[in-house]
Amino acid sequence: MKAGLMICVSLIALGLLANPGRAEESTSAFFEKTVWAKVGERTCLKCHKAGGEAEESKFVLTDPKRSQDQTETMRHNQGVFTKIARLETGVHQSRMLQKVVGKLNHGGKEVLKADFPEYRIIAEWVKRANAMPVAPRPVFVDKNAPPFFEGVVMLDDRRLLRRVTLSLAGRLPTEAELTDVAKNGLKALPKILDLLMKEDAFYDRLREGFNDIFLTEGFDDVPENALSYEHFSTTRGWTQNHDLSHIKDEKERRQAGYKLSNDYRKAMLGEPMKLIEHIVKNDRPFTEIVTADYIMVTPYTSRGYGIFTELKPKFKNPDDPFEYIPVKLKALVGRNRVEDQDSTTGFYAHAGLLSNFQYLKRYPTTETNRNRQRSRVYFQHFLGIDVLELAARVSDAAAVSAKFDNPTMQASECVVCHKTVDPIAGLFQDYWKFEGVYGKRKDGWFKDMFGAGYEGDTLPPKERWRALQWLGERTAKDPRFAVAMVEHAYYLLTGRKVLQPPKELEDSLYDAKRRAFQEQRKQVETIATHFGKTGLNFKSVLKDWVVSDFYRADGLTTLAVHPKRRTELEDLGLVRMLAPEQVERKVGAIFGQPWGKLNDQMAMLYGGIDSKEVTERATDPSGAMGAIQRILANDVACKQTALDFNRKAKDRLLFPHIEPDVLPGTSPEADAKIRQTIVHLHQRVLGHYERVDSPEVERSFQLFSGIVKDASERKGLDPRENYHCRRNLPGDALADPKYTIRAWRGVVTYLLRQPGFLYE
Repeated sequence: MKAGLMICVSLIALGLLANPGRAEESTSAFFEKTVWAKVGERTCLKCHKAGGEAEESKFVLTDPKRSQDQTETMRHNQGVFTKIARLETGVHQSRMLQKVVGKLNHGGKEVLKADFPEYRIIAEWVKRANAMPVAPRPVFVDKNAPPFFEGVVMLDDRRLLRRVTLSLAGRLPTEAELTDVAKNGLKALPKILDLLMKEDAFYDRLREGFNDIFLTEGFDDVPENALSYEHFSTTRGWTQNHDLSHIKDEKERRQAGYKLSNDYRKAMLGEPMKLIEHIVKNDRPFTEIVTADYIMVTPYTSRGYGIFTELKPKFKNPDDPFEYIPVKLKALVGRNRVEDQDSTTGFYAHAGLLSNFQYLKRYPTTETNRNRQRSRVYFQHFLGIDVLELAARVSDAAAVSAKFDNPTMQASECVVCHKTVDPIAGLFQDYWKFEGVYGKRKDGWFKDMFGAGYEGDTLPPKERWRALQWLGERTAKDPRFAVAMVEHAYYLLTGRKVLQPPKELEDSLYDAKRRAFQEQRKQVETIATHFGKTGLNFKSVLKDWVVSDFYRADGLTTLAVHPKRRTELEDLGLVRMLAPEQVERKVGAIFGQPWGKLNDQMAMLYGGIDSKEVTERATDPSGAMGAIQRILANDVACKQTALDFNRKAKDRLLFPHIEPDVLPGTSPEADAKIRQTIVHLHQRVLGHYERVDSPEVERSFQLFSGIVKDASERKGLDPRENYHCRRNLPGDALADPKYTIRAWRGVVTYLLRQPGFLYE
C-alpha cells in the first residue's frame, strides 16, 4: 500500500494523473513507446523483477507477460522509472544515469555506455522526470495514424471457410457449410469448427502441428529405448521374442516380424502427441500437457511397459497397434532395486509432457549441461520465453572465469540467465541418465548451481519425489502459459511464429515494427484471456484466431504503399508456403487423391522436417523446391485431367459440365461453357470466386484456346492423350483428336503453379 501511494505521489507530481491532455499523452506515450520498449523491457526487466537478480532493490518492475492488466502494469512501471529518475547522488548527478553505466555498485555492472542510444533515452527521461526542458524530438504517437488494418484485404467468408477446412481438416468445405456461411457470415464459423474438430483429420493435423513445436518424434535412438533398460529390460524389446509360429511361410513370417517392430516403434513415437490429442478431443484443460497424471499407451506399447495383460480388457481391439488409452503407471522398479523410484503414492509422478519418457529422451542431458537444455526448452515450449535472450553473450569468458570462483552464481552477466535457468534444471535432477530416462545422480545434485525451484520459490524437500508435478502445477497457474499456447496455435494455423519486439533502435522503421508487434500482442493477449475463461479449452483458441483479422488477412490494397505502412503489415496475408504434408492433403481434397510423392526424402527436399537434424520448415522455395512444384503441377494435371474425363459427368470433380468435344470459337454457347468451366476450376483449385468476364478467367481462356489452336495447325499429333497421363485407363475412352483434354491439362497445370495453390 505504501509503495503504491509513493508511485501515485510521483505520478501526480509529474502531472500524469491530471485531466487528459496533450502533455499527459506525450509523456505516457514517450515512456511506453520509447523508454519501456527500447530500454525497460529489453534491458532493465531482465534483473529488476520478481525472481530476478535485483528483486531486492527499490527498482522492481512488473513483467507485462505475467500481468492480466496491461494498463496498470505500464502505469506501475512508469511510476517506478519516475521515482528512480528523480533521485540524485550529488549536485545534479542522476542516480539512474550513474547506475546504468556501472557506477554506485550497480549489481548489473555496466549495461549501457554513454554513447548508446539507450543511454540518451534514459537521460531524456531523467530530464522529463525532473521537469527540466527537453529538446524537441519527433512525435511518438501519430494521432493521424490509420487503423491498423486499413488497407488490408480480408478473405470473404467463403474463402475463409475454405482456408480453415483445408488447414485443419485437409478437405474442402461442404455445400452445407458454404450455405451456412453465406447465410450467417462469421457467426456460422464457431459451430462449423466445433463439428470439424471432431474429425479424425483434424487430430492428424493437431499432432503434426505440435510435433513441429515439441519435436518428440526426433529423439536419437530406437523408439523403444525411451523405456529405460534399468526398469524395462525384460519388456521393452518384446517384439524380438513375439511368437509368429502360426505363420508357416518363412518370408511372410519375416515380413510380419518387420511390420510388428515398425508398428511398435511408430506407436511408441506417437504417445506424446496422442496425449495432446486426448486432452483436446475430450475438452480437458490444456494445462494437462504439464499436469496430466497419466500417459497414452496402445496394445503394443503397453507390452513394452509390461502392463498389457492387465490392460487388455480395456482395449476395443487388443491387436490394434494404434489404439491409445490413458494409463497411470506404477512407480518404477529397478532391476537391482538401486534404481527404484521414490513415490509416496506408489505411482509414477506423471506431469504431462514434462515427465514423458519420449520428451525426456528427445532432450537429454550431459555432465556439463546439467539439465540446462531441458530448462531452456521448458521455457520455450511452455512459457514462450527464449532464455538465450535474457542476457547478452559474455564478451570475455576467460576474464570472467578468472575473476570468479563460480561465474554462474557470482558474475552478474551470468547470473541474470542462470538464476532463471538453473532452478528449473534442478527440478529435472532425478532424470539424470544421459540417455534421457529416470535415474538419480550418484553424487547428488550439483551444489554450484542455484537450487531447484520456480520463479523464486524453492522446491520443498518433501516434494522432491514429484518435482516435475510441482513444476507443472506452477506452470499451469502462470499467465505466460496461456499466452504461449495461443502463440503455438498461431503457428499451427499460419506456419509463422508470432512477432518479437524489434531490436535495432536506430532502424528508421523501428516504430512501424514496434506497432506491428504491439497490435499482434494485443490479439494474443485478448485470445489468452478468453482461453482462461473457457477453462483453457484449446479449441477456443483456434476458433478465436480463425475469426481474427490476423488470420483473415489476404493482402494489401494500394492504400498501404508507404514503407512504414508496408512494414506494419508485412507479416499479414499470403506469405507461407504450404508444408509437404499440407500440399498432399490439398491435392487429395481437390482431386480426390493425393499426389503421393511428397514423402520421405522428397518431403525433406520440399522443406519438410525430420524432427531431429532438420527442425524448422522452409518458408521460401529453393531451386529444388521450385522444380518439385513444377513436377507436381505437371504430374497431377496429367493424371487427374484424363482421369476426371473418364468418369461419368455427375461424378466429375473438375469438368462436370463440359465434354472434350466442346471447342473454343465455334459458337458463343461453346465459349460460355468453356468460361464457366474455367470459373469452376479457379474455384476448386485456387478457392477464387471469379466472374466469368474477369481478367483471370480471360487469361485461362486464352491459354486453353491457344493450345487448341496451336495443335490444330500441327500435323502428326497423336490423337490420344499422353500415355503416362492415360495409363491404367481404358484406351478408347480417352481419344483426344481435337487436343482439348491436353488443353485442359495445360489450364490445370497453370493453376497448380499459382501462389494461391502453393501458399496460404
